[in-house]
Amino acid sequence: MMSDITLAFERSGSGPPLIILHGLFGSSTNWKSIAQCLTKSYSVDRVDLRNHGASPWHDTMDYLAMADDVKQFIEQHQLENPILLGHSMGGKVAMVLAVRYPALVKALVVVDIAPVTTDTRHTSVVRALRNLNLAAVRSRRNAEMALSFDIPDASLRRFLLQNLIRRETGYVWRINLQALADNITMLADFPVLPGCYSGPTLFVRGGDSQYVQIKHE
Repeated sequence: MMSDITLAFERSGSGPPLIILHGLFGSSTNWKSIAQCLTKSYSVDRVDLRNHGASPWHDTMDYLAMADDVKQFIEQHQLENPILLGHSMGGKVAMVLAVRYPALVKALVVVDIAPVTTDTRHTSVVRALRNLNLAAVRSRRNAEMALSFDIPDASLRRFLLQNLIRRETGYVWRINLQALADNITMLADFPVLPGCYSGPTLFVRGGDSQYVQIKHE
């Protein structure tokens, strides 16, 4: 299906194409340092998925639509059999794309996520961000303090606040919190798809990961 979203991206390096897809609440910026390590061997495209980073907002946010966004990106930029590297939500997008359009994908790297339904702990995060009174925010530090009760994890707060940007009229979110709230249950799920992807695939997990477990094999 043709996508009506044109994804923002950053390109670096030269060589075979590699596309990096970030996770929920993230952006292409999160993978800048990793991309720099890969540019000696690959032409790396760090993509902002819909409703994230500099990419357009859209009410629809399911994995089929996001996979079609990336498919269109591949075709628009005439990328020949790119490697897909996806983290978390981006990993699910990469898996859906590979299963639906296996001929497009040379290889698949999935970081810290499995093709299963995960918990919906992010619901409370979205709620906390939506409840933040942006009109009262005077600085990023001010916003972090306001979020500290609902989001006690300081590292998570700092990660989320990368999405808070200042404009002439005040602070705004560059992530589409309404779309995330409306689709958060769907984002925790993984669609049942016909077919399979039999190309080279690597799953990467952290030692304490809750998202990739032995039972998922």
